[in-house]
Amino acid sequence: MLTAGMNQSAVRRVNTSVILRALAVSAGPRKLTELAEQTGLSRRTIELILDSLVEAGWVAELDRVPNSGCAGRPARRYELRAEHALLAAVRVTTVDVSAVVADVRGHILGRAHRPLRDYKDPSTTLDDAAELVLRALDDAGGSVDRLRAGAIAGGGAIDDEGVVRRLVHTTRWEGVHLPEELGRRVPVPWFADNDTNLGALAERWRGVAADHDNVVWAMLGNRTGLGILIRGAVHRGLDGAAGEIVEARSMPAGSVEDWPVAALTSPLPAQRALALARFEAARNGDAASLAEVDEFVENIASILTTLSWTVAPSLIVLGGGLEDAADVLLPRVRDALRDARTPAVELRATALGHDAPLIGAVKLALDRMDTELFGPLVPID
Repeated sequence: MLTAGMNQSAVRRVNTSVILRALAVSAGPRKLTELAEQTGLSRRTIELILDSLVEAGWVAELDRVPNSGCAGRPARRYELRAEHALLAAVRVTTVDVSAVVADVRGHILGRAHRPLRDYKDPSTTLDDAAELVLRALDDAGGSVDRLRAGAIAGGGAIDDEGVVRRLVHTTRWEGVHLPEELGRRVPVPWFADNDTNLGALAERWRGVAADHDNVVWAMLGNRTGLGILIRGAVHRGLDGAAGEIVEARSMPAGSVEDWPVAALTSPLPAQRALALARFEAARNGDAASLAEVDEFVENIASILTTLSWTVAPSLIVLGGGLEDAADVLLPRVRDALRDARTPAVELRATALGHDAPLIGAVKLALDRMDTELFGPLVPID
């Protein structure tokens, strides 16, 4: 940890942030020795900060459990009181906006949803998003003062600063600084990323990709995009363009968007219902539906074959609605990739459903947190 040139107060705040983050992302209580190994801080430094956090009500010290087969005092164990910090997540599609409020474990406590008034008008859309955050906060039984940060999942190429650089549907969003715009409407720190990037982030945090570092989260069909993790981190590429294959004319990403089966990824419920009906007919042996499914599988396999030899992930996750027909798609796509002699990439369906980008947005806010936005300032004794 780089602390050279920092005064004692700044060092304490940084160390507090490190400990808060370690507790926030852990699956359960942590022992002092585990925190020392994870953070690189001394045991005494951790003890002093944890004592202050316990006194402030942000961390709970749990009852000590004797070490099995070990002599000596039972280990001290700590757990973040997740309810003290709420995070907001928003997802904007071309037709609607969803918002959730979650604790720092990613547990969703409140929700809200509404159709957009005018997607091509960024100002109106962001007004809708901000109003929905407050509704989700109310649904969670939370107060604005407990909201620490938020993140928005959107379409298109979004750069590291949260600025929309390119969007296939319209140019009116280009140059919109999403964190600044939402921060003016809901005054907490905001972050932004592409929805498929956040789907990938969520899958590794709370889904089926926890055992993989190099992951592609694929939404293919009526809506198309790829979220790419390399060594566990989102790969955005130049101006956030990585994974925006709908713009790549040499790939068949957009050639199936009007097919009924491809509407699994549509934001419109009526279109999704039609797609689900087609897959149900295919399950029941309808020849026309099976032929359409096979063509869709061929399209998916073509894209994933290219990915297998370029990004070369160890895992590809099908999401964005494709999971609703996983029983039909997964075995067929696996067979197609095997026939294409691709590298032995594992293929799974998301376990998070349509919440994946929202959960990923929560994780994005959590990853960007520091003491200023997430926890109390611990005074120097």
